[in-house]
Formats: sequence, C-alpha cells, structure tokens
Amino acid sequence: MNKLALAMLAVLPMLASCQPEKKTMPDAPAKMPEIPAGAETITLGAGCYWCVEAAYRQLDGVLSATPGFMGGTVNNPDYAQVCKGDTGHAEVIQIVFNPKKISCAKILEWFWKLHDPTTLNRQGGDTGTQYRSVIFYHSDAQKQTAETSKTAAAGNFKDPVVTEITKASGFFPAPREHQNYYFENKSKNPYCKIVIEPKLRKLQLDH
Repeated sequence: MNKLALAMLAVLPMLASCQPEKKTMPDAPAKMPEIPAGAETITLGAGCYWCVEAAYRQLDGVLSATPGFMGGTVNNPDYAQVCKGDTGHAEVIQIVFNPKKISCAKILEWFWKLHDPTTLNRQGGDTGTQYRSVIFYHSDAQKQTAETSKTAAAGNFKDPVVTEITKASGFFPAPREHQNYYFENKSKNPYCKIVIEPKLRKLQLDH
C-alpha cells in the first residue's frame, strides 16, 4: 500500500467525526429558542447535533431546531467540557413545534430514522456519552408517547434499542457557529459531505 493510501486511511476517521471541527470553533452561545403560545418542546439526542438539526428544521410544523446540551451536571458548559465526557451532557436538538401541524409521535418517527438507536454512546465515527441516544420529554404525555414509540420502533432493529427516556432538564444552546451548521458549511466541511448529506439524501430531504 502506497504512502498516499495510508495517509487517506489515517485521515478518514477524522473526516467521519464532527469533533475535530467543533473543537476549533468559538464558544459564544446562541440565544434560547422562542416558544410561541400553543407550541410544544421536545429535546432529542441522536448523535452529532449538526446531522439531526439539518433534518428537523425542514419538517413542516417544526418552528425551530436548536443544537445544544442537556442532561449534565454543569451549568453553561462549553463544547470542550462536553467533549471530555466529564459533564454528563448529551448533544441534543431542542425542537419547538406546532402540535396542530406535526405531532410528537411523528417527530419521534423521524428520530428513529435519523440515527442508530442500538449503538451505546456512539453514532458512526462519533463516540462518547455526549452522542448517546436519548429522548428528553417535557410532559407526562410526551413520556408516554416516547415509550410507545420506542416499543414500536424496536421491531425495526435487529439489536436492542438503548435509547434513554428521561425528563428534560436545563437546556444550554450550543455556540452560534454551530447553529444551522450544515446548510451554512456543507461546501466547506468534509464531514457534511461524507456523513450528513448521504443521510439527508436517504431521507429524501433537502441537502
């Protein structure tokens, strides 16, 4: 095997992970998402939040999809802290939606399509507890919907579903540069081309 091929093999794992790029970005947090009257909120962790946000922001009835962190023990964590796995946070998308246009059950149907819920603390090349599969519910009704949805989804996978269903806690928006990342950087970051674009194509969403 020649030197170029060996170099490519060494680089591929980095291109398939969003961590190297995120670690070089500024940490000024984005604003909290607005929640209009009558809207609902659910928070989902399904691996790298760039991938998940790029899909959910396209769905009719979704008012906003904000990348951030939830489920940890430190207030206002920065990305470097979350990356170390010391704070307990998951990378999540906080979804604000109009329940008259899209139901919580339908949002969760997309959740199961967007990632592999059978891999513990890992999605593809992204590994660590921050990439765990988790549903943070904001009401008892959402909790029941999540449990029903998980049971139904389990039949579609050969391995056991390891998705956590947990009551929502403090949400901390990710840095501004992480918001709408795919659509603003898809021609610049190889991770977008290698990981996110194929996923959007498969789901027949804009890419």
